[in-house]
Amino acid sequence: MKERRASVESPENSDSEEELNPESHKKSLEKLKNIDPDFYNFLEENDENLLNFDVDSGDEESDRNEEDDDDKVHKPGPLQGESDESDFEDEDAKPVQGKITLKMVAQWQIELQNENKIKLTTLSTVIKAFNAAMLRATSEDGASSEGQYKVEGSSVFNAVIQMCVLYLPNAIKKYLGMEQSGKDPQKCKHFIKVKTHLIAYLSDLLKLLSGVTSENILTVLLKHLHQMSNFVACFIRIAKQALKKLFTFWSSGEETVRVLAFLCILRITRNQQPALLDIVLKAMYLTYVKNCKFVSPSTWPGINFMRRSLVEMFSLDLNVAYQHAFLYIRQLAIHLRNAIVVQKVENRQAVYNWQFVNSLHLWADLLGATTNKPQLQPLIYPLVMIITNTIKLVPTHQYYPLRFHCIEILISLSKESNTFVPILPFLVEVLTNYDFNKKHKKVSMKPLDFSCILRLAKSQLMENGFKDSVIERIYSLMLEYTANESHTIAFPDVTLLAVMQLKQFLKTCSVSNYTKKIRQLLDKIEENSRFIERERAKVSFTLNDDKIITAWETSLRTKGTPLLTYYENWSKINNVQKRKKVTKNDEIAGELPKIKRPKISNEPQNVKPANKGPLVLFPSDDEDDNDFFKTEDDDDHNTSAPKAKKPRKKEKKKSDKKKIIVNDDSAIDDKGDIVQELSVNDW
Repeated sequence: MKERRASVESPENSDSEEELNPESHKKSLEKLKNIDPDFYNFLEENDENLLNFDVDSGDEESDRNEEDDDDKVHKPGPLQGESDESDFEDEDAKPVQGKITLKMVAQWQIELQNENKIKLTTLSTVIKAFNAAMLRATSEDGASSEGQYKVEGSSVFNAVIQMCVLYLPNAIKKYLGMEQSGKDPQKCKHFIKVKTHLIAYLSDLLKLLSGVTSENILTVLLKHLHQMSNFVACFIRIAKQALKKLFTFWSSGEETVRVLAFLCILRITRNQQPALLDIVLKAMYLTYVKNCKFVSPSTWPGINFMRRSLVEMFSLDLNVAYQHAFLYIRQLAIHLRNAIVVQKVENRQAVYNWQFVNSLHLWADLLGATTNKPQLQPLIYPLVMIITNTIKLVPTHQYYPLRFHCIEILISLSKESNTFVPILPFLVEVLTNYDFNKKHKKVSMKPLDFSCILRLAKSQLMENGFKDSVIERIYSLMLEYTANESHTIAFPDVTLLAVMQLKQFLKTCSVSNYTKKIRQLLDKIEENSRFIERERAKVSFTLNDDKIITAWETSLRTKGTPLLTYYENWSKINNVQKRKKVTKNDEIAGELPKIKRPKISNEPQNVKPANKGPLVLFPSDDEDDNDFFKTEDDDDHNTSAPKAKKPRKKEKKKSDKKKIIVNDDSAIDDKGDIVQELSVNDW
């Protein structure tokens, strides 16, 4: 400082003294005020020290020397950051690009659980923290630094997500005063204040959902979205974005993810039903058709779930559902008409595919589920006509599986809607058109499964499993249909023609297994016909009174008929047999890898000793069987060998078995330690 003052007072620095003269500086500022008043006002607002340069804001020593020395040098003081403080009104939001810590998250969590009052500043701060966590999760190239807060480390990230998932929905409801269930958030007093924050949070939540692939994390986030569904429905744009993502999860996710996605769709749609229902029904139907193109045992559960959930969505408003059902059933009718008129392969393929059949299944389920309401009942007749003409389109042997699928749909529709549909002719037609006496050219190990196919190959028609499966399907479908109609007053008349054709089949067919099945079915139908005739003989009312006939049939169904009783017992036994078959297949599939796992061919040294005697033939094969197939056959192998040599074999067997068992247990333990489930309770 002294050196600087000396340099100022020296005559050599007279030029610099003139440049720092206060009077000349004042004149220059006056000129600046006239020339550029906006810039002068800016300096006056942001830095008063620069304009009041004659008042030194520097060190205390210069303040004391100013009083004695007129020729002084202006030393500008440090700039004051008043503008930064004005940008943030809340104390919690002061740090710019502040790093979030676990202590901060813990403090926010306590504030969110406050029982007295929830502050708006707390909600806004937590939502900004969630935005920072979302940026960290979706981009790793420094995008998280753009926000007000910064999340670093997985522990902080998990803490922020946990805080929002567990405590934010209840905190928002408490702030809005939504303790009562079913209250519209938009009618709350403070909704306007929290509206922008909700839009930002829901947008970030949807971005996070689109970037997550883990099923466990998706489950947690979808449960959270279900809690926030009331707020999602308040914003149509956000609701449409959420529904678009939820449709994907609903159609192609894991089972739990599918269910949670549907619950979110249902809740969002109910909250804004007039605006969203029409859009949701159309999008869900198109998604259903798109995802039921290929059917397999693994995809059947997902297709069935989509169909049942769609029926529930259409049932929300039957007037809106009628418009969609009429339109899409008409489209199916147009495809069928083109296939009948044009008779080309392309047109037939537009009908004979899984998308067409699953669409028929959907509308039949919907009409059956809404049979107690009159809105959709006029569509039953056109739907039945479409299904029956689909069967008649190509009535060849190759398309018997498709015929059976259509008959199942008709039986379900007739049962649920309490409507008579003539189904027996389509079943008896198979018995009359196909020659079951024809010898098969191929032998199949088991009957063909028609559940996941619509068309059979020509090679499959030559197998004996084809005829076995056809007889089984005819027996089960005819038994189910006649059991559903067994209480009706016209049962003997309805089944008369079918009974005659079944008797004709028994005369012409020479395969005992087939005739045994059909004869059993025929006996049950005739027994039920005699039962109905006896009950009809007791009737004194006229056949014109529909109400009395309906009441008579209802009472008869309640008491039970011989055919209905037999069908219920048969269905129970049939279901048990199916489960047993599945269980046996699983057991066989589980044992096969165990047979191939050990390799003893590389260890011939255990087999080499020649002191075993001539009685033991192929000792290596015996040891392999005894070592790795511990079954009841061990006794047979042991009887062929001398008793004196048993202890040696057992010792070697035990040692080998111990090694194998230890290796298997360690492998299982390692796999169990690697995989860990993630849920909210783990946080």
